[in-house]
Amino acid sequence: MHVTLKFFATFREIVGSKTVDREFEEGVTVGEVLSALESEYDDLVGELLVDGDLKPQINVLKNGREVLHMEGIETRLEDGDTLSVFPPVAGGCR
Repeated sequence: MHVTLKFFATFREIVGSKTVDREFEEGVTVGEVLSALESEYDDLVGELLVDGDLKPQINVLKNGREVLHMEGIETRLEDGDTLSVFPPVAGGCR
């Protein structure tokens, strides 16, 4: 099944692209996709998952909806889904 992965800020730099298209087995979960990404990109190890869950302060959206408001890393993906991965963001001005 086809999944589009979108990366932002430092994650985009690590992956080397804003968008990556991948094929996964039917019924793959968000956690399995993130684990596969950590296996593929050394600089992502420990940046997406910690102790079997999403690392705090990162945002992962399935088709624009935060997966934490769904089933977290157990959220299942379907053919044609888009998974967007945002690193922690800090800063701003007064």
